[in-house]
Amino acid sequence: MDIHNIRRIAIKIGSNVLSNDDGSINRHHIYEIVREIAKIRESGIEVILISSGAVACGRDTIREHVVKKLDSVQQRQLYSAVGQITLMNLYSQFFGDYGLQVGQVLTTKENFKTRTLYLNQKNCISTMLENGIIPIVNENDTVSITELMFTDNDELSGLVATMMDVQILLILSNVDGIFKGDPKEKGSTVIREVEPGTDLTGYISSGKSGFGRGGMVTKYNIASKVAKEGITVVIANGKKDASIITGVVFTPDQYTFTRFIPQQHNLSGVKKWIAHSNGFAKGSIYINANTVKAISGERATSILPVGVTKVEGEFEKDDLIMVLSEDGENLGMGKSAYNSAKAAQIAGKHGCRPIIHYDYLFLY
Repeated sequence: MDIHNIRRIAIKIGSNVLSNDDGSINRHHIYEIVREIAKIRESGIEVILISSGAVACGRDTIREHVVKKLDSVQQRQLYSAVGQITLMNLYSQFFGDYGLQVGQVLTTKENFKTRTLYLNQKNCISTMLENGIIPIVNENDTVSITELMFTDNDELSGLVATMMDVQILLILSNVDGIFKGDPKEKGSTVIREVEPGTDLTGYISSGKSGFGRGGMVTKYNIASKVAKEGITVVIANGKKDASIITGVVFTPDQYTFTRFIPQQHNLSGVKKWIAHSNGFAKGSIYINANTVKAISGERATSILPVGVTKVEGEFEKDDLIMVLSEDGENLGMGKSAYNSAKAAQIAGKHGCRPIIHYDYLFLY
C-alpha cells in the first residue's frame, strides 16, 4: 500500500504483547510501543488503539490482596475495574511524553447491536480524532457477561476498523504471523501474503494465547472478513520488537508478518455494520435457488417475497435477520422491511416490495 494513501490505521495490541512471561505488565515495552505510535502520528496518520491488558494490569496490581476465591467472571470484573485505571495512566503518561493526549472508549457488544448505538460510538471516536486525541478502545469487562462478550479484542478490532474506515488494521500478537506448519518446528515459515478468497484453515492451530482469550483462529477469521471489506490487515509479532509497528507502515519489506490483501470494493457504512452483526440476528428467511442465483450475480438485487420459502423466528420491522438457502447454507444478513408475521404472510407472493432491500443486504 502506498504510504500516501494511508490516512488512518487501527492497532490492536494483545495481552501477551504487553505482559512478561509471568503475566505481569511490561511497562518498558508499553513505552516502546507508544514511541512507535508517536512516530506514526508525527507523519500525519491518525491512530486508533484497541488495547487489551486491563485484566493483566489489575491482576498484577492486586492479586496478593484478594481476600476470597473468585470465579472467572468475578476475576474479570475485579481485575479490569482496577486495571483500566493502571493501563490508562500508563498510556496517558507515556503518550504525554510525546505531547499526545489519549481518551478512553469502553464498549460492549451490545453497543454494536443497533445502528443508532453504532453511529453514536463512531461519532465519539471521530470527534476524538478530529481534535488530535488518540482513542484507546477496550471492552468494558466490568459489566460484560459471557453471552454479551466479544470473542476477544480481535473481534472488537475488526468492528472498530470497519466502522472507522481505516486503511490498515494491525493485529499485534506474540507470533510472527500465520505459519506453514507448527511455528515451533524448525523450517516452518510465515505466509507473507494472503490473497482474497484463500483458505488457510489447514495451517491454523485452535490453541489460545497465553494470557488472552483469543487465538490464531479468531485472528484469521477476523482478518479474512475485514480484508473482504476493503481493508489491509496485518498479523505481526509485537512482543519482541515494537518497531514493527512503524515498519508495517513505512518499511514493510524489512519485516516478517502476514498481510491480508484487501478486496477492491467499497461497502456502504450500513453494510459494514450489518457485516459484523451476525450475533444480533432475530430470525431467518430461506430463499429458493433462483433467488440465491440472483443475489449472487453482479447486478444489485433485493430479496423479494416471491423468492422466500420459509420464515423463522420472531422479529420486528428493521430487525436484522439471516438469509439462508433452502438447504440451510448461511448466505448473509440484512435488515427486514417487515415484521415476522407479515413476512410469513407474503412469502412466495408476487407484487410486494422487498423483504430485504439491496442497500441493507450483506452477503458472505
